[in-house]
Amino acid sequence: MAMTDPKHFLTSVFEATVAAADPELTIRRHLPEKPKGRTIVIGAGKGSAQMAAAFEKAWDGPLEGVVVTRYGFAAPCDRIRIVEASHPVPDANGLEAGKLLLETVAGLSEDDLVVALVSGGGSALLPSPAGNLTLADEIAVNEALLASGAPISAMNTIRKHISGIKGGRLAAAAWPARVVSLVVSDIPGDNPALVASGPTVPDAASRADALRLIETYRIALPANVMAHINSAAADAPQPTDPRFARNKVHVIASAAVSLDAAAEAARKQGVETVILSDAIEGEAREVGGVHAAIAREVATRNRPFNKPVLILSGGETTVTLRAKPGEKGGKGGRNSEFLLAFAIGIDGVSGIDALAADTDGIDGSEDNAGAFADGSTVSRMHAAGVDAKAMLAGNNAWTAFHSVGDLFVPGPTGTNVNDLRAILVR
Repeated sequence: MAMTDPKHFLTSVFEATVAAADPELTIRRHLPEKPKGRTIVIGAGKGSAQMAAAFEKAWDGPLEGVVVTRYGFAAPCDRIRIVEASHPVPDANGLEAGKLLLETVAGLSEDDLVVALVSGGGSALLPSPAGNLTLADEIAVNEALLASGAPISAMNTIRKHISGIKGGRLAAAAWPARVVSLVVSDIPGDNPALVASGPTVPDAASRADALRLIETYRIALPANVMAHINSAAADAPQPTDPRFARNKVHVIASAAVSLDAAAEAARKQGVETVILSDAIEGEAREVGGVHAAIAREVATRNRPFNKPVLILSGGETTVTLRAKPGEKGGKGGRNSEFLLAFAIGIDGVSGIDALAADTDGIDGSEDNAGAFADGSTVSRMHAAGVDAKAMLAGNNAWTAFHSVGDLFVPGPTGTNVNDLRAILVR
């Protein structure tokens, strides 16, 4: 199938990647010990509703709770309330969801158990402005971060210092209850404190770290936000805080595990596979260019890998928006931008087929997870009246791939273990 129907083969690899992070499998392996008191389920992220549904099926006992997910990502639950909010830019529903989560964990005892179901996307879904900040301030910060090109780890370090719920604050609010966090990681390196900005998992990053990152990536934030970050009110609880002493954290799914599953699925179909890394970061178009150079080398010189071969990588790239102030930006996401740069880099080279997609099913603000590309992509775009390089310059990869019918639209997957880049050299 890899040789005769590359798109179908690459889709099967994507499906194997997602299946390895299926919450029904991963949650059952990490069920916490039952408490003497109540069991409260909370959560946030693009995969949190499916995690909640899986937890309900696996948990043999009473429970209650609430989780927040992106619009359109809900899953049916009997005892856990599902709230939907906006992603990637926060909205009023997310603000109310944050308040609801804090209310849900208030007044618990040391006999109670809080199970936190956390996945990527929770940062935007849980706005909770600290101090005198407002939702508008959080929206402004989020938009500035998304346009900055900063890696997700840097974004979340900054986010937690303007929040009343991130950086372990939600777990602190649940004290003295025991908190067990089940985390689906979309963060290169799988640090659970950075997934969704760690609402239940503190880390040691300080205000000084946040200020250094703001300077490094030249992020322009409102004056009142900067005043807050420069004040002691922004300090987040540290991992050594005694309120976290009884808590446990489990990373139940990650890019590393899913890439291994994808590689095994390809090998079962007779295609040797190499994994470059599960933690690749950097500007999407630049990472795309590097991957294109590797694919060209294999296709034309049979090195550094022998063909046929499937080349896999994971991690999370970033996109720096090129639109000038007042200009409307293009449509796209980091996976489609990566792949457009890749397509330009392999233009005219036969025998290369690629898929780049976000494992949560959505890349950017449109309904596609990513796109497909091969050596004819750029010429087909040209025939459709689209200049691939101009589209890349304007962050308009969605429009480019839409013009040739190569968008990949699997729909929401119910999990989120970062991006999959799969390159088949036949």
